[in-house]
Amino acid sequence: MKKAEATRLTILQKAFELIYVKGYQTTSIDDILATTQVTKGAFYYHFKNKDEMGLAIIHEILKPTMTESFITPLQNPGDPLEFIYGMMHHLLMNNPFLKPEFGCPASNITQEMTPWNADFGSAMNELIEQWEDTLVEVLEKGKAAGFVRKDVHSKQVTIMVMSGYWGVRNLGKLDQGKESYSLYLKELKNYLDSLK
Repeated sequence: MKKAEATRLTILQKAFELIYVKGYQTTSIDDILATTQVTKGAFYYHFKNKDEMGLAIIHEILKPTMTESFITPLQNPGDPLEFIYGMMHHLLMNNPFLKPEFGCPASNITQEMTPWNADFGSAMNELIEQWEDTLVEVLEKGKAAGFVRKDVHSKQVTIMVMSGYWGVRNLGKLDQGKESYSLYLKELKNYLDSLK
């Protein structure tokens, strides 16, 4: 990787970590410069402004991370209900980056920025639709393979699973811990078992 590419990637990664902890609007370019130890000139060489950097974070950091964490675990042959539960358990209880006190980075950016910036809204909607489409698809395949009852409405289950995840992430921010996560996972297991 060339030095300029490495610098750009460092800016995006460190800015993403700061934004995850502090929020997008309260993270300044000066905060990012202090953390990355790059000059203002280097920052503006790579990005016209903070919002261009924010969109790059969504496309180049969040999207691959969400694909790896929210899409790939569902694309194995077998029981999608087990994969959904396993994915949620990992995201809530075992993921080393996602901390309860800071919530879900995708949810945070969606809530904070989409009312004010249409480009952020479109980029985040693209990510969320990818997760939604994948969940519906694997549930439909699960129905065809006999893992999921035929009468289950895949889109309804998908919305239930997604909204539960985002909601419990917000509860974790309030609790500053994983107690809500444990309760959610128990009830999620019951719910998913009822779809067999």
